[in-house]
Amino acid sequence: MALRKEEITRKLLHLFALLMPAGIFYLPDERLAEMMGFAVPYAVPVGILAFLFFGSVIVEQVRFRVPAVQKIFYKCFGHMLRQEEDAKITGSTYVIGAALICSLIFINHRHISMMALTLFILGDAIAAVVGLSVGRIKIGKKSLEGSTACFTLCMILFYALFPHLPWVLDAWGGTVNVWIALAAAFSITIFELIPLKITNKLVINDNLAVPVITGGIMLLMEGIIS
Repeated sequence: MALRKEEITRKLLHLFALLMPAGIFYLPDERLAEMMGFAVPYAVPVGILAFLFFGSVIVEQVRFRVPAVQKIFYKCFGHMLRQEEDAKITGSTYVIGAALICSLIFINHRHISMMALTLFILGDAIAAVVGLSVGRIKIGKKSLEGSTACFTLCMILFYALFPHLPWVLDAWGGTVNVWIALAAAFSITIFELIPLKITNKLVINDNLAVPVITGGIMLLMEGIIS
């Protein structure tokens, strides 16, 4: 395997996607409203995500049909595209879709959206970087090394990042439950590794499905343990 400069750029730019879970969690928070002096309705981050998602889908569909638009698209983003994305929707559109779905499904559990999306965005990035640079043991199109790095980073985020982010763990009494952390880390790692096939022709994009599945598992575990 070889780690291309384009893949590094792609993953670095994907870090901007962290603005989505941050916006879902913090923008509507009453405590932030008190600090800023005004409140932001939850409909605002949801509306922004909906605008970005449907706008991105429209651009993607237009570029498939209009060569001039495809040419402009390639000038702007071609250096980050994978070969299979020439005629398919890009991963970034699916990530925005996942954030929108999470914001709607976990509307009363914003901390779940925050953590599940953050885990996926960073876990997926480290899995690709490690897998392409030092991956030797292949598992399908992925590698054991990349999956191990993904799981390890997810656990690090639970214990080295989330406890230091304001209010994220308040719903858990300010502490990380090891069973929820393990379940979420395994979910990100396994579903990022294994294609989500419904049929031979229907495969759900992992960028869309994994954050939602992981959020659902976290919420289920939270309900069982609490």
